[in-house]
Amino acid sequence: MAEIEQYREEGLVIPDYRVPESVLGRMRQAVDDLIERHPHVPPEQLSGPHNPWGQSAQILGTEAFLEFCQFPELLDMVEDLIGPDIILWGSMLFAKPGGAGKAVPWHQDGQYWPITPLKTVTLRIAIDGSTPENGCMRYVPSSHKERALLEHAVQLRDDYAIKQEIVDLDESRAADCILEPGQVSLHDVYVIHGSNPNTSGKRRADYAIRYMPADALYDRRSDHPATAYAAEMSPTMNYAKRPLWLVRGQDRAGNDFYIGKGA
Repeated sequence: MAEIEQYREEGLVIPDYRVPESVLGRMRQAVDDLIERHPHVPPEQLSGPHNPWGQSAQILGTEAFLEFCQFPELLDMVEDLIGPDIILWGSMLFAKPGGAGKAVPWHQDGQYWPITPLKTVTLRIAIDGSTPENGCMRYVPSSHKERALLEHAVQLRDDYAIKQEIVDLDESRAADCILEPGQVSLHDVYVIHGSNPNTSGKRRADYAIRYMPADALYDRRSDHPATAYAAEMSPTMNYAKRPLWLVRGQDRAGNDFYIGKGA
């Protein structure tokens, strides 16, 4: 209960939990394989590893990542935050190479996600240790409470992993999300977060899984503002064809679970 209250208050929580070492070992192998198979994609931008058909980005995912996303203990934590009806709608591997990993500027995820109402949680699994030295995620506690998206400026910088940045942000309240291998964090869609570059000699790999409650609609309309924005900022994304999985409970919003699945 205390962890749920912390999530409500700060917008992020690190539960008292670790992925079993046997599962974490398989995840490391899957991460290494994914990076090796996609040398043309920056390792900080490997979108959709759980999608074995690969329509939604420039990578071809595997059933192994899809299995990880449905690990019952992870879904139990998600259920505590968004309820018993859960949809898996996305995932991302953030693998910052040692000494070369790019910064992620301050941003909110929800500006480019076509979900109505905008209710979703991101669960991040630390494949490697995540520290200030290797560019761990940072966040602004309680920045989610206004339930509003701030203005983001377009930043075309080679040292940034994404193109959007919240400008004139007071960083004095920012905190590091430090994770040991196998630990997880969960954060709200409205929380402001980012990360510094990896200045260490060690890789920092986190696997981020996106879940939404099944009373929200994943809107596939091409003219949806979030879809249009994502298409402009990240041309490899195809939100209209992205597959969804109902991983627990019932769908209550008329979501389409057939689009995007199959060769």
